[in-house]
Amino acid sequence: MVNILWTRAGTGSRLLIYALLIAASVFTLVPFLWAAVNSVKTLTETFQLNAFIPFLQFEPSLGAWREVLADPQTGSAFISSCVVSAGTTVFSLILGVPAAYALARYEFPIKSNDIALWFLSQRVLPPAVVLVPFYLLLVYLRLIDTWTGLIICYSAFNLAFVVLIMRDIFRDVSTEIEDAAKVEGATPWQIFWMIALPLSLDGLVVSSVLVFAFSWNEALFASALTSQQASTFSALILASRSTRGVDFNTAAVNTLIGIIPPVIFYFFVQRYLARGLSFGAVKG
Repeated sequence: MVNILWTRAGTGSRLLIYALLIAASVFTLVPFLWAAVNSVKTLTETFQLNAFIPFLQFEPSLGAWREVLADPQTGSAFISSCVVSAGTTVFSLILGVPAAYALARYEFPIKSNDIALWFLSQRVLPPAVVLVPFYLLLVYLRLIDTWTGLIICYSAFNLAFVVLIMRDIFRDVSTEIEDAAKVEGATPWQIFWMIALPLSLDGLVVSSVLVFAFSWNEALFASALTSQQASTFSALILASRSTRGVDFNTAAVNTLIGIIPPVIFYFFVQRYLARGLSFGAVKG
């Protein structure tokens, strides 16, 4: 399909767009290139500023990979991240999707926009502000260094994304189909489960991807609320230090391992993302 704005754009505008796209690509890819190069270096070679090309400027080594993969803590942290991210995603959808449907279909004494604004305000607060209250709460509940504790904390922050996105998705679903189901005797639960949810699959996928990504990448709470048993992979990357300082080759290997699950998840759901991000997700 031909983009009319692009065909009518002048040469200068096109060159500017190309320059911005190239700059954005370089800005995005350089960290991954840095991680890939340093993951096959020894610790000493990571401090050589001009060593970028394998076999020419340094001799590649898989020592850092063997060290990381042989460490039991790596597997434990990876499993913790998978469990916590998946658990947060499921828990946020279970709580947020019905709440979003209620805000889209029912009237409350307080306007639904005000309630949605309250949900959004939960993401405005800096996470560090509520770190101590969450820590004290988990100490009281005896959930420090547990998957359950992290899932509760992550769900509290990511629930807003599910509610806001799914509310606008449900608003875009035609109410005529639901009215026809009511005439046929369908209950509100049947309408929600059998009509509204299937028609909102794209929004569910977008919400799931966002919650999973934010949960997987979160490191502040994981570092403060866990120590050994439930420590996540993001916290493990931050802990790539020794008495000598930062082990950059180990941190590079952990970085590459850490991006694998989100990338795989994206490839499975990418066909839903484009429509889901534009279907109601950007409406007020």
